[in-house]
Amino acid sequence: MISRKSAKSLLLGAVSILALGSVAHAADVVEPVVETAGFNWSGLYVGFGVGAGANVHKLSSDFLPGVSFNGIGGEGVYGELTVGYDYMVAPRFLIGGLLDAHVGNIETSLDVAGFDASVKETYGFDAGLRAGYLFTPNTLGYVLGGYSWQKYKFDTNAGFDLDWDQSGYFVGAGVETAINSNWTIKTEYRYTQFSTNDDLLSEFGAPDGALNLDTSRHTFQVAANYRFGAQNGGVASFEAPTYNWTGFYIGGAGGAGASVHQINVPPLGDLEFNGIGGEGVFGELNAGYDHDFGSWVAGVMVDARYSGMTTELEVPGGSVNLDTDYGFDVLGRVGLKVNESTLAYVLGGYSWQHFDLNASSPIGDIIDWGSSGFSVGGGLEAAVTNNVTVGLEYRYSQFAEKDILEEFGGPSDVLTTTPSFHTVRIGAKYKFN
Repeated sequence: MISRKSAKSLLLGAVSILALGSVAHAADVVEPVVETAGFNWSGLYVGFGVGAGANVHKLSSDFLPGVSFNGIGGEGVYGELTVGYDYMVAPRFLIGGLLDAHVGNIETSLDVAGFDASVKETYGFDAGLRAGYLFTPNTLGYVLGGYSWQKYKFDTNAGFDLDWDQSGYFVGAGVETAINSNWTIKTEYRYTQFSTNDDLLSEFGAPDGALNLDTSRHTFQVAANYRFGAQNGGVASFEAPTYNWTGFYIGGAGGAGASVHQINVPPLGDLEFNGIGGEGVFGELNAGYDHDFGSWVAGVMVDARYSGMTTELEVPGGSVNLDTDYGFDVLGRVGLKVNESTLAYVLGGYSWQHFDLNASSPIGDIIDWGSSGFSVGGGLEAAVTNNVTVGLEYRYSQFAEKDILEEFGGPSDVLTTTPSFHTVRIGAKYKFN
């Protein structure tokens, strides 16, 4: 039987696979996009998407200066509807506005001795602007940002619940490409930072500032947009690069993401807490080989990364950190050429990650360990020259359970942690052709 944790892992990792699978169907029923046709990016569009991600809650109090915990982490999936408008201001540049609404289950959960509690993101919306650059007439890279609003709900099985909303800002980046005369698909990352909520306990008579909540979120989505009038042609008349997908490549990427540790303490009423959260940025180097099979491309790659993703407990005079500092992956991928210079792909394979629990001087290192696991995900990659591609990629990673007390000579199966990651990277590759 597949455990609840394993089922969640497969679901989160399959988000990109299922969504990108629709691209293959679209390619079967429409004519391929002609790169020099001048796809018209100006105009109104509507869209829908699915995504996955994680959030991190930082807790602090005005009455305990110098004490904070970043963080409490949650993870899950969501669906989104979008309406927007873009306008070409130059042959390769556009600006636009967008409004979208989403419903999801990014959630932190606690289960102990028959008591269940959860904090869940239920629904929200974003309103923002974006600016884009055409890599080819039919593939767009863009950045975006704007206002975000989110509804939260705290539920228990003890008859007590609480809900609140938070507003803030989001920033992000994406890649969007045409798959026929009106439809495009896109991959997009957003980082959202919400303003401090300092009155969560006000209905219980506590003063403002008794508990401060600061929430950040990392999300990735795969979406399809229908563009009205796109088949009329546009101002983009330059030629796309002539790119050969077969060959060896080297590359690098920068990214960001969040980690969630599921904590299990069986002696405490079979306590399960998902989870302890962390966030940060990372850098990555990779090398690999792809082979072009016509409409499809398949390949293998190896990468190594150094990460600043961390969980931090601050106390007066010091801090305790759980760092995810370095690791590597060995992955395979399969992609569909949505046009000759743009690839939509899924990937999966082996991952290894080093973890380090440490404290400020004079304590220093407390425990460190390496853990094997798997990663699944997907992305879009587009050629910008005859040898160089850029892309945006999401990965869900899960690592093996670690028995913490056993490391110190204590009893086994008393305190364990099972980490998972949601990461997004923007990368570039040089192909040796």
